[in-house]
Amino acid sequence: MSGTKNGHPKNKSVKIIDLLKRLTDGMSSPANGVQTHLSRNDYFIRIYFIFLCGFIASLSIQTDFGPGQLIGGFLIACLLLTILYRDIMRYKPAYIKKYNMLLLLGLLIIGTLLTGRLFGYLLLTLSKGLEYRALDSSLFGIPIPAGAMFVSLLFDFHTAIIFSFAVSLLAGLWAHDASFTIYTFVGSIIAAFGVIRCKKRSSLLKGGAYVIAANVITVIILLLFKGDLFTVKAPPSILFAALGGISVTAIVSLLLPLIEYVFKVTTDISLLELLDLNQPIMKSLMISAPGTYHHSVIVGTLVESAAEAVGANPLLARVSAYYHDIGKIKMPDYFVENQSGSVSKHDKITPHMSTMIITNHVKEGVELAKQYKIPEPIIDIIEQHHGTMIVSYFYQKAKDKGDTGRTDEEDYKYQGPKPQTRVAALVMMADAVEAASRVLTDPTPARIASLVDKIINHIFLEGQLDECELTLKDIHEIKRRFTFILTGIFHKRIDYPGFDFSNEGLYKELPKAVKAKSTENGKSSQESPAAARTPQS
Repeated sequence: MSGTKNGHPKNKSVKIIDLLKRLTDGMSSPANGVQTHLSRNDYFIRIYFIFLCGFIASLSIQTDFGPGQLIGGFLIACLLLTILYRDIMRYKPAYIKKYNMLLLLGLLIIGTLLTGRLFGYLLLTLSKGLEYRALDSSLFGIPIPAGAMFVSLLFDFHTAIIFSFAVSLLAGLWAHDASFTIYTFVGSIIAAFGVIRCKKRSSLLKGGAYVIAANVITVIILLLFKGDLFTVKAPPSILFAALGGISVTAIVSLLLPLIEYVFKVTTDISLLELLDLNQPIMKSLMISAPGTYHHSVIVGTLVESAAEAVGANPLLARVSAYYHDIGKIKMPDYFVENQSGSVSKHDKITPHMSTMIITNHVKEGVELAKQYKIPEPIIDIIEQHHGTMIVSYFYQKAKDKGDTGRTDEEDYKYQGPKPQTRVAALVMMADAVEAASRVLTDPTPARIASLVDKIINHIFLEGQLDECELTLKDIHEIKRRFTFILTGIFHKRIDYPGFDFSNEGLYKELPKAVKAKSTENGKSSQESPAAARTPQS
């Protein structure tokens, strides 16, 4: 009987934890009661964080501080934040797994509301100083859309939509005006959409222009709906709406580099800056390991094309390909693409030592990337782009030599981990395909297609793609894109008359037909020199 009494509270607490888990993650509870994704501490940390953000958000929307309004505001804020959290867990769970991204999202919500209250106070004071009759027009100058623009740049457009929904409702609560909710929601959506393909910091001005236009049009529609379009309220409302769009651009342009640095977030803007081949690490790669540099550029072309096909970030894919082999800078002569002579340095060392040198370029690459402050997503791809694959050439060489003490397969494998993202998997496949394509003696389209198919199937069957999000349909499309690009790279050229590039001699004797034609052309040119001087059309 005592066991039942003691077990009842325990079962009740397990049910409460399971309920909170389903509320925060939007996933059904496992039948065996085992939590398969996050630990119990992780769940509680996320729940407490939602409550904390909800409490601060409720304080920021208070107009008359009282227990009823505070509790009600807290519950509404927690409800909206829970909806936001569940949506992210459903569509973008990678954001929640990183505490820095979770903290950043919470700060953006709170910061947007607090900044809105601050601007509301300043603009109201300005309206009073300018003796505007319609003081509530100053609300249209509050830069609420700045938060959505930040989320679109730092996270993605989908998250920005749900963020706009939650923040607009909370902003409408403190304004006590449903039209202000519509105004902020429209402005936030346009702000997020305006920077969806932003790759230059100057493009933020274009996004700000979209916000100004959206604010002004929305204000005119709302004034028309309320019957205030042709009153004294219209001019200051339109003026403050335009001012709000300008404030959004100023805030985002000023704070974006700071947020990128503090939270170590990589945007398309910072990725584009890394594409500059004058970066010190790229110049060093170009000089020290020219073969690796050329290989990386071709891999970049392959992964960018494939990334567009499978819905990954093509800019991140290209930049990652450029930097994936920077570790070869330390010992470039041990990699075949940088060897100019016929004698390899690996001939003088054991296969196991060769494997250690080859596999160590991943570790060296990670260290160099950290030294040059390369963004974390690219460092992850450098670390994952070989997965746990075996260095088959030296493993087979060790077996052929009969080195019984050094033929353990694990000693000839990369340390991993396996690719965790689609971009990392693309870099792995493109790296292997580009390297293998160099051994084709007659690279016809059929042979290139066969090579691509074999290499990618080998990677797939080894289980290297088990931990990323690629589907079989994606892999088929990747093969098609790789084949198309490589066929273009290894295109055929016609044989130049008078040259024999296959032999040591540069020139070869012209065929008789070509000789006769050349002689006739020479005679005709001598007979009519004026015609030879006539300019061609």
